[in-house]
Amino acid sequence: MRIVKKFIDAISLLSRPGGATIDELASRLEIGKRQAYRVIEKLQDDFCFVINRDQPMLGGEFRFSLESGQWKRLSDMRVPDLNLSIEEIIALYFLKGHAKLYKGTGIDADIDRAFAKLGAFVPERFSTSMERVRTIFCSAPHFAKDYTGKHDLIEDLKEAILQQQTCLVEYHSFTDDTVKRFKIDPLRFFEKDGGLYIFVRATKFGDIITLAVERIKSLEITETGFSYPSDFDPEALLETAFGLYYDDPVTVKVGFPKSQARYIKERRWAKRQKITEAPDGSITLKMTTSGWYDVKRWVLSFGPDAELLKPADRRKEILDTALELAKMYGGQTPASPSVE
Repeated sequence: MRIVKKFIDAISLLSRPGGATIDELASRLEIGKRQAYRVIEKLQDDFCFVINRDQPMLGGEFRFSLESGQWKRLSDMRVPDLNLSIEEIIALYFLKGHAKLYKGTGIDADIDRAFAKLGAFVPERFSTSMERVRTIFCSAPHFAKDYTGKHDLIEDLKEAILQQQTCLVEYHSFTDDTVKRFKIDPLRFFEKDGGLYIFVRATKFGDIITLAVERIKSLEITETGFSYPSDFDPEALLETAFGLYYDDPVTVKVGFPKSQARYIKERRWAKRQKITEAPDGSITLKMTTSGWYDVKRWVLSFGPDAELLKPADRRKEILDTALELAKMYGGQTPASPSVE
């Protein structure tokens, strides 16, 4: 994969006698000088490499080199006997079942190669067990999306995340069926319901939004870097049910009968929400979230057990959908079963 190859090439250059200059790194890795500096920072901060900077040469240019003893230690490293238990192997193969999501992206090939290498460290007596493991678990596809042809795009997004580079994207918006062009700071990939998504910060407004990878039509990594937001908590964001579509924030108020109150109160549906309970046990949920399309589907999923109270224009949209459903099913009766 390209980002991995760049780091390997950088390590090779820095480990040479005399190391490498920023210009040499930039030329070899086919990146800008600023990005070359960030590669060195990543190697130091994220991968704990010790990189020395020599005295400036004529013209003020510095040479960077990998600490000599460290490279020898890295070269002498050997993978120990993993001594995996059958339970650990089963757990790994269970996770491997979810690799179907990445079919066609190039990541699936990496996963297969990793498991092929893992097999070399598994004792021969477990070989039969490993084959049986394949039959123990199967992964439901969850209507997995097809990412064939998106390999380069995903690689570029991964590189932009690691290098913390702002990107210019063209994105097909699901809600209004238009292609939008805007800048993003890519932050984190995640999977949901068989789809690959990415948390990004919209640079114009600073909001954290979610983009569906397959809807990104084009992507250009710019020379502009960004700082990772200190308050970004992807796990917390994924606890909510909404925000999977690029859309404007919407504030809604939804009423639920007593029969649904406990279910609603047990979960947190949005970062900004308030639940009000009535004397009869019914409740009202007020929340602000992004992605009206998701909210609409969520309200409709409760049938008559959820009533959108506000906003009025969205309430009318729910009503229109309900009338369409009534028209679709109205007057129809199930066919009598045939008797043979």
